[in-house]
Amino acid sequence: MAVTPIRFFHREKQTVEIEHVYGERWVRWAYETGLGNLALATIVRRALLSCIYGWQMDCHFSAKKVLPFIVKYGFDVDEFVKSPFSFRSFNDFFCRALKFEARPIAPGERVAVLPADGRHLAFTNVNSAESFYAKGQKFSLENFLGDAKLAREFASGSLLISRLCPVDYHRFHLPVSGVLGEPSLINGWLYSVSPVALRRNIAYLWKNKRMVTLVESPVFGHVAMVEIGATMVGSVLQTLTPGQAVEKGVEKGLFKFGGSCVVTIFQSGRIRFDDDLVQHSAEQLEVYAKMGERFGEAPWLIKLFWRFRGSIASAPGEGRAKRRG
Repeated sequence: MAVTPIRFFHREKQTVEIEHVYGERWVRWAYETGLGNLALATIVRRALLSCIYGWQMDCHFSAKKVLPFIVKYGFDVDEFVKSPFSFRSFNDFFCRALKFEARPIAPGERVAVLPADGRHLAFTNVNSAESFYAKGQKFSLENFLGDAKLAREFASGSLLISRLCPVDYHRFHLPVSGVLGEPSLINGWLYSVSPVALRRNIAYLWKNKRMVTLVESPVFGHVAMVEIGATMVGSVLQTLTPGQAVEKGVEKGLFKFGGSCVVTIFQSGRIRFDDDLVQHSAEQLEVYAKMGERFGEAPWLIKLFWRFRGSIASAPGEGRAKRRG
């Protein structure tokens, strides 16, 4: 069987590159062969396998994997908060913190920033997108959000898929400023979210375990953030307290070992994606870029609307408008 490479556009280098998939032979066997499909249905997608592997990555003996991994994939250790020699386990390294200056946050209250390092696809209208990874496969917003009412609120909205590989920085951050809602857990399987798997079945995105959080932004309105678990992801941890007002770029949480995915959804007309993301996504070509880089901005009319709404709500003698959390 011919192997279809995973190509992506590197935003900083302005080049098209081939992704070197971590564990590629195993992933292709599981998702592209009959015997692998059997193993997928009986073992691979289940939480037990990922829990066992996650436990191994938490053990002290796994720390010996850190330095060879750093050397093999050419990490910039100057970005790390901790010394590369001080990680207690592979998971300790995997969900490492970076220095603040390593990921500058694009300025501007109308500017939205990427929530994670990774390979990104942007679609201005989720309803009209025929496919993300394979022809004939449509994205089901209702299945993905697990809530018909919420799906109607985001109908015809804009969607950003941010796919993280094992070699990426694995903390995720807020793309916009606003008030953080309570995360909602939707239980599910743990399929891979690699294009190798999603080309076979995009429904893995809504069959997987995931967490949905609403952010109420004074500029962008309601924004939904969804963190998706995947094969070999030990856990998805939330590090922010719901109900607080937070600035864009603030860390929201982290993934333990494995590749994973963050999906950001905007209501219709609330954001205008940057041209490079729209162009390459239309060609089914992911764009590699880092957390904190801009990926779009709110239209001026939306900004004026929210300012007008705020002035009415705070006017003397008027009741403050009830805000949905």
